Amino acid sequence: MNHNASRSAPPGRTRRIVLLGLAVLGTASALFVVRGPLMMSAPRCMAGRWHGCFDTFNGVVLMTLVTLPLAVAAVWALARRRRGAGVAAAWRMSLAEVGMVHGTVPFLWLTMMPGAGAGTVPARVSLVPLRDLVTMGSLGIVGNLLVFAALGFFAPMRFAAPASVPRILALGAGCSVLVETAQYVLQLDRVSSVDDVLVNAAGAVLAALASRRWWRTTAQAPSDRRRPAPAPTG
Repeated sequence: MNHNASRSAPPGRTRRIVLLGLAVLGTASALFVVRGPLMMSAPRCMAGRWHGCFDTFNGVVLMTLVTLPLAVAAVWALARRRRGAGVAAAWRMSLAEVGMVHGTVPFLWLTMMPGAGAGTVPARVSLVPLRDLVTMGSLGIVGNLLVFAALGFFAPMRFAAPASVPRILALGAGCSVLVETAQYVLQLDRVSSVDDVLVNAAGAVLAALASRRWWRTTAQAPSDRRRPAPAPTG
């Protein structure tokens, strides 16, 4: 039996090494692709300039990457505090809370960036479904899918209430409607489109399906309470 166990261990270790190598390769590839745009915005961001940093796509992406270690530290601090208090699933709860914020706020910031004619161009609305998908392009569709992807991925892990596909769909659509309404009211020189709502909601659902195995179901609802103290023996 020990001989069989020793023979089955290397494949598992090899699998972990391969996955780690793929993760490192994917991260390096992503950094290689965005190195040019990010380096162009880095001097302005490091100088604290608003124009050229916080009002550009490259600047927001750069600041999102820069604040990633702070997000990891926040997850660690929250999880450690909860574990010390005896809260079950402390790491999952902490990761879900920080992930929702850090993964959603940058995309909302990009979505609410004003266009060149903000305040002067009349607000525009497109209520015909699927008409704007042709003009979005692949990059626009992917960007819209990612707007509420973090919310759809982490919300059912943290809360039992949205842990179903219809509820995640309603959550993504509702948040998207609020964003599109804000764009229209503030006259940000953006088109408030029903297709944006559809694609944003679809992105939230797809991300939620990816995290379905970690959803916090109703049966697990009391998991944020403290663990009961063990009964004294003897």
